[in-house]
Amino acid sequence: MDSFELNKIMGAVLGALLFVVGLSIFAGMMFTPRPATHGSLVLPEVEAGATIVADVPQVEPLPIRLASASLDRGESAARACASCHSFNEGGDNRVGPNLWDVVEQGKANNPGFGYSAALSARAADGEVWGFEELDAFFENPRAYLPGTTMAYAGLRNPQTRADIILYMRSLSDNPAPLPEAAAVVRDDEEAEAEVEVETPAAQ
Repeated sequence: MDSFELNKIMGAVLGALLFVVGLSIFAGMMFTPRPATHGSLVLPEVEAGATIVADVPQVEPLPIRLASASLDRGESAARACASCHSFNEGGDNRVGPNLWDVVEQGKANNPGFGYSAALSARAADGEVWGFEELDAFFENPRAYLPGTTMAYAGLRNPQTRADIILYMRSLSDNPAPLPEAAAVVRDDEEAEAEVEVETPAAQ
């Protein structure tokens, strides 16, 4: 093989290498994404240690909900509980205890029913089924009373809870007095007035 043939072969190899390198550079220029400049969305940075608070619907205090509660709605809603509870005076215990005269009475006070250890312990501490306690229990029994044997997920609607509590209050020869909604409103107004006094004027 003479030098002329060798030079042709070397030239062909070199040309092929240059073609491959050039193709690689061209492909990189065509398909490499470029950073957005116009119309890009810039999200605010979250500071370290900052707490993100979701918007949670505000629930009116129970005394205000009780003031607008309905006995008829409460009785209708309580029918869903009739498979496990009786509501009449001297009624039988079922899966759950009879619920006559419960509001503002001691917890686990029906001697003929086998309460959970968790509720019996609360009763031993002298706790009663007050309005707020019933509201919290109806909303989420297991959260309010860990260890309860009541197989009920809870009632999320705050006004329906108030309706049922108002109905249960009526199941007594001497119904407990309702908490005053006016007192709650006055407390809220006083708290707002204190905030207004303590807040400095805008500069």
